[in-house]
Amino acid sequence: MNDLNILASDREPIDIDRAMKSFAKSYTSLEALRLESCIHCGMCADACHFYIATEDPKYTPILKAEPLKQAYKREAGPFAPIYRWLGLKHAVTESELKEWQHLIYESCNMCGRCSLICPMGIDVAALIREARCAMADAGLAPAELAVRARNQLETGRPEPGDPYADALRAIGAEYGVDVPIDLDEADVYMCIPRTDIERYPTTVVSMVKIMKHLGLRATFRSIGLLADNYGYYTGDREDQWAITEKIVNEAVACNAKTLVIPDCRHAYTALRWEAADSYGGTLPFKVRDNTEFLAEQLNEGKLRLKPADTGSVVFHDPCQLVHKHYLPEPSRELMAALGLDLHELENNRQYSFCCGGGGGVIEQDGAKKLRYRAQQMKLREIDEAQADTFMTSCSGCRLAFDDAGQHFNWDKSPQSLLEMVANNLIEE
Repeated sequence: MNDLNILASDREPIDIDRAMKSFAKSYTSLEALRLESCIHCGMCADACHFYIATEDPKYTPILKAEPLKQAYKREAGPFAPIYRWLGLKHAVTESELKEWQHLIYESCNMCGRCSLICPMGIDVAALIREARCAMADAGLAPAELAVRARNQLETGRPEPGDPYADALRAIGAEYGVDVPIDLDEADVYMCIPRTDIERYPTTVVSMVKIMKHLGLRATFRSIGLLADNYGYYTGDREDQWAITEKIVNEAVACNAKTLVIPDCRHAYTALRWEAADSYGGTLPFKVRDNTEFLAEQLNEGKLRLKPADTGSVVFHDPCQLVHKHYLPEPSRELMAALGLDLHELENNRQYSFCCGGGGGVIEQDGAKKLRYRAQQMKLREIDEAQADTFMTSCSGCRLAFDDAGQHFNWDKSPQSLLEMVANNLIEE
């Protein structure tokens, strides 16, 4: 087996006609405008760590959206019969579909850095997202992601195991904290990534501790506990909304004023922006990222922090906050309040490179070789900052860096900004 991921279609014949019609259907006037606006300057290539690491033209971000364009021109565009008759756009083969799957899912974190760099203002990451939606509609999403999405819909967790609510209670018992679950009324409804439950339980404890410090009635919910959305990764919009809908319904059920979500796994995009589209109007509660919420509390004088003794710090910006939503300052406001000596990375804030694991890439075994190759640049950049402590606010990024550290025998492991805040509260 080569480096390509295992497709569900590897176990049964690929319906090429269905796949191409799916791509053509996803090609709207907005996608047409974006692709036709491309001047082939190559700047998006220089923004992508997969291209920088390999210097392979196929990893140029805008080219990953080419299947949309090719399918539209051959299958659905006004000149499609002419394209087919003259052979200007050849019929797509099964091997090409598999290569597209590799480019769209395994060599793109959907971090959005390419979109920020584009001089024509093309949202390249959105085009690649549309390509994922077309692949999912055609039944060609990677099995590793599709199965997790289905499990999450059916059981609330992406992989088989005991309910996560039980795991939360066990964390509370182990660390001696009262973890609130399923309160009837709450000011704040907290969602968490599976990574915190499985790998970084002290982050869960930190959230509970901070909410108590703020005097807020906060709760987790047994249903809609995870912020992760595997429907978003696959591109299956129906699965994405079904997963999101559970969270929306639970927030309404407990009359939460604010939904606080982690800097992790595209949760911010799926819940703050896209959820309202599926809901059909303004959500009846605010959606805030962890650091965004804490910075608001800090600026209102409710969150009081003492200096942290960490030495110098280098900070990794989570892609979804700084590339797609331009929220680099909340984390820096918290670090300033903690008195941290911040050594900025050469590429920081909106220019920060991805950890390498986002967009479901870390979930796909076939992506490992390419992912590790791309991550080396980021590891070198962190080393060059020469700081005592490496920190981030995203649990997904922590997992990606810890995994890379184990692979490369790298001597750094990222610490949690949220945990540092919790450990340096000024109590009355």
